[in-house]
Amino acid sequence: MVLSIAIEPALQDDVRALVAALNAHLQPLSPPEFQFQMSVEQMAGADTTVLVARGADGKAIGMGSLKVQSAEMGEVKRMFTLPEVRGQRVGVALLAEIVALARRKGLHRLMLETGNGPGFEPAHRLYTRGGFVARGAFLDYPDSQWSAFFEMPLEAVQPA
Repeated sequence: MVLSIAIEPALQDDVRALVAALNAHLQPLSPPEFQFQMSVEQMAGADTTVLVARGADGKAIGMGSLKVQSAEMGEVKRMFTLPEVRGQRVGVALLAEIVALARRKGLHRLMLETGNGPGFEPAHRLYTRGGFVARGAFLDYPDSQWSAFFEMPLEAVQPA
C-alpha cells in the first residue's frame, strides 16, 4: 500500500470525518463516562500534534495524535484507521511516527489509555507489538474495567 503520513491541522474536514468515525466505532464498546475522547477543537491545541495517514489517492485513511502532557511525558491520543484499510499496517506506521515525534521532542516516556474488553483486542495488539507495556492508570484517568493503560520508555534522539 502506498501511504503517506504527515502532521496536519486538526481543524479540517478530513480529521473531523475520522474523529466522527472513531467516535461512532467506540460508542457501543464502553459506557460514555469511560470514553475519554478529545474533540477536534481540543486536538487543535498547542500541546497536541495530529498525524494523518493518506492513501495513494490522497484520501485520509487514518490518524493519531501526540499530546504533550509534561516536559517528560507524552500521550498517544485518537488512534484510528478506516475499517477498509485495517490489516494493512496503517496503524503500525502511524504509531511509529508518533513514537519518533515523541523522541524528537525529547520526551522520556509515552503513555496511552484505550478501552478494554471485546472490540479492543486489535488496539492492544498494536500497542504491545509496538513496544508498549501494560501499566496502571495515570494522570486523572479512573482505574476501571473499561480502560487499559500502556507505557513506553523513550530515549531521546540526539541531534546530529
